[in-house]
Amino acid sequence: MSFSMYEASVPVFTQILNSLSAIIDKAEAHASEKNIDPAALLQARLYPDMFPFLRQVQVATDFAKGCSARLAGAEVPRYDDTETSFADLRERIARTVAFIGGLPRDAIEASAQRDIVTGSGAKVREFKGQDYLVHYAMAHFYFHATTAYALLRHNGVEVGKKDFIGSY
Repeated sequence: MSFSMYEASVPVFTQILNSLSAIIDKAEAHASEKNIDPAALLQARLYPDMFPFLRQVQVATDFAKGCSARLAGAEVPRYDDTETSFADLRERIARTVAFIGGLPRDAIEASAQRDIVTGSGAKVREFKGQDYLVHYAMAHFYFHATTAYALLRHNGVEVGKKDFIGSY
């Protein structure tokens, strides 16, 4: 059985990003029902040196779009990171899902041995496509998506494992 670079990337990113968008809906409803300032959830952190919820979502989308674009041999779109609300985050997720869904499947499928370079200066990292996807990009993507979920759960938003996994 061959390894599908496309199936291991775009549909996985899409599934978790759509779940994250649905979790954001629950967070917004929770804030409204409990009369909590949305900023309290958007800026929630697990520890002072960690990114807040809002930034966790931004970074998760950055890894999804960046990885997918690099695998497809396309330019990585730049987002300005100006989101300040739940609605802004949902729009960012939707923009990311639309972008990665529009990348050519055949280009991603052909990326397993493609050279991938990330970072700049002293932080340059070089990979083959499959190693980049499996051992670098997915780990970072899941870290930030999971942390975003955990931040909301820690702050009382009623979400569970099924909310994180979503449907495919």
